[in-house]
Amino acid sequence: MNLITILKSPEGKTLEFKRDLSSPQGVIKSVIAFANTAGGKIVVGVEDDTHYVTGLKDPLSLEERIANIISDNISPHIIPEIEIIPWRDRYIVLVQVYPSSNRPHFLKSAGRDNGVYIRVGSTNRKADKASIAELERITLNQSFDEQPLPEQSSEEIDFRAASELFSPICKLKPQDLETLGLITRYHAQRVPTIAGVILFGKEREKTFPDAWIQCGRFRGIDKTNIVDSFAIHKYPVLAVEEALIFIEKHAMRSIEIKHIKHQVRWSVPLIAIREALINAVVHADYSQQGAPIRIAIFDDRIEIENPGLLRFGLTTNDIKQGISKLRNRTIGRIFNKLGLIEQWGSGIQRILSTCREAGFPEPIFEEIGTHFRVTLFTEQTQKPEIDEKDQAILSLFKEDKGLNTQLIAQKIKMSPRATRTRLIKLIALGYVVEIASSAQDPNRQYFLSKK
Repeated sequence: MNLITILKSPEGKTLEFKRDLSSPQGVIKSVIAFANTAGGKIVVGVEDDTHYVTGLKDPLSLEERIANIISDNISPHIIPEIEIIPWRDRYIVLVQVYPSSNRPHFLKSAGRDNGVYIRVGSTNRKADKASIAELERITLNQSFDEQPLPEQSSEEIDFRAASELFSPICKLKPQDLETLGLITRYHAQRVPTIAGVILFGKEREKTFPDAWIQCGRFRGIDKTNIVDSFAIHKYPVLAVEEALIFIEKHAMRSIEIKHIKHQVRWSVPLIAIREALINAVVHADYSQQGAPIRIAIFDDRIEIENPGLLRFGLTTNDIKQGISKLRNRTIGRIFNKLGLIEQWGSGIQRILSTCREAGFPEPIFEEIGTHFRVTLFTEQTQKPEIDEKDQAILSLFKEDKGLNTQLIAQKIKMSPRATRTRLIKLIALGYVVEIASSAQDPNRQYFLSKK
């Protein structure tokens, strides 16, 4: 295990630092949350705010204590990897928790209904009923939208609307609705699935009142002053196109004059926006109530937000690498057959590459509350300015090779004090990270930031 790599990383969905075990309840909740979500590491013996390595007096005793409290307080049983790692003259304990195939795990004292925790960002959150149900579906390898709605008739599906959407591809026949997963058999009766009602239900919003898209254009960079709003209640495939029209209406444009003719260049990456919007529709958690899919357009950015966290087991780094787990398999399959999704897992990578190639900043992917948000920027931003001396410092770093203040000062021909001042600035700007046991550590080392 590369301790330096861990110390260079910020706390987040899969990493947590603890100075000691004075609050074992927090460690127990983190173990539960990691096992239920995407796995993670708990590093004991490191301050969470400074990342100073304070170390542990009796790591062997602490290792046994952690194993015992996990065994005594969590159900179903979790067996993490616990490792003692030396660092200089100190020791830390690393607890590695893997994503579990036996979800949901819960705190024994609170019970299954109140003791399930999930990881959202760098915090542990008590899971609600919808999240617990999703954890159970993952264990059973079930998809929410594949479930039948036995109280409804198959006649609730708008066959005409489905036929029109499929007409460029094939001539849809009534029996095809079952093949597509829009209708299923339940006790010998043909009933609609959740996907069938969400995509083509004649009265879809009676069952799923939040299965629509809310659009808003705001003046400035917050939601204080709204200048236009639009509610889209069409079938999801048609709603995507309506939403894009709204975005194009409010997208700022610049006109380039080239050889008398003019060329219109959008100030927003429309391909990336389309991908983000389709992802929001396909991956939304329609079991949640209280909020639709939302599009918020500001002067400097566009936010696309859908109910539902990332599919349990995934992190934002995973989706950037093209790893995808569909929450709604039938909805995803229909979008794929209609040509709206080209390849599983390619949407996020297409968003990233489109923004990069067009000169826009990298979008932000984040879990907020019980929602997932993609933020796409509409203005090019520059990194904070650094001068030649700062550039000279950065050029000294090699991957995973630490440097101390004295060596850097010698290389750039400055005093250690002046060099330290520059290093503090580079840390603040996010170019460099510091690893030390305290603010007075004479053996502190600096590394190039992974950011």
